[in-house]
Amino acid sequence: MIKITLPDGSIREYAKGTTALQVALSISEGLARNVLAAKVNGEVWDATRPINTDASLVLLTMNDAEGKSTLWHSSAHLMAEAIEAVFPGTKFGIGPPIENGFYYDIDLGGKTISQDDFKKIEDKMLDLARQNNPYVRKEVSKADAISYFKEKGDEYKLDLLENLEDGSITFYEQGQFTDLCRGPHIPNTGFIKAAKLMSVAGAYWKGDEKNKMLTRVYAITFTKQKELTDYLALLEEAKKRDHRKIGKELGAFCIFRKCRNGFAIMVAKRSDVA
Repeated sequence: MIKITLPDGSIREYAKGTTALQVALSISEGLARNVLAAKVNGEVWDATRPINTDASLVLLTMNDAEGKSTLWHSSAHLMAEAIEAVFPGTKFGIGPPIENGFYYDIDLGGKTISQDDFKKIEDKMLDLARQNNPYVRKEVSKADAISYFKEKGDEYKLDLLENLEDGSITFYEQGQFTDLCRGPHIPNTGFIKAAKLMSVAGAYWKGDEKNKMLTRVYAITFTKQKELTDYLALLEEAKKRDHRKIGKELGAFCIFRKCRNGFAIMVAKRSDVA
């Protein structure tokens, strides 16, 4: 048996190999439905990863920054699977979570993604999400990892593998997609209920202008459709309050005047001055 210490200080005993998700289920079925990841002895883990020693445990949901980050990291993998289905032969760079959502740098082999493609990719993401495919963590040797991506023809993953040590490499699989990744990830794709592609941009591989320009696809997901609806509404409100937009609509401009301690800025309407 192992001892699990919860945030309230209580200690529960479980069989060795019990997962954080099983701990959550032993507390409340409702809680288990919302657990995206877990913090085990201060480190964020998959909620489905076995715990084999005594540990402190914090269950993470969308109310926690680490929970959101895990959802968005997992969603980047889901978006990659969807893009690969819509654009076969796509090669993948990196797909990290960011402050609001995530992105994935991809090489479309001369093809382009436009806003006309967004809905196709979103629909494919949600179709795949409804399959409830588990995110499966696998430890692999460096030789096997290299062999896999050589066969797939993905030079970006091979580039990343060069700096990784044997014995520290993990793959994550969900559905028909396999990625080189440290994780952690959510238990399964079914947690993703709403998806929105936000924009595309260019990004040099590894941020080096000497490298190839890739396509960076930005997106965001949520565990409830209402959360996405509310988020998009907030973005619209923010745009309306944007002082640059307001200034342009009012015909306002800035005058810079030198003062004793620096520059002062005054805003005036064009109609107020000759």
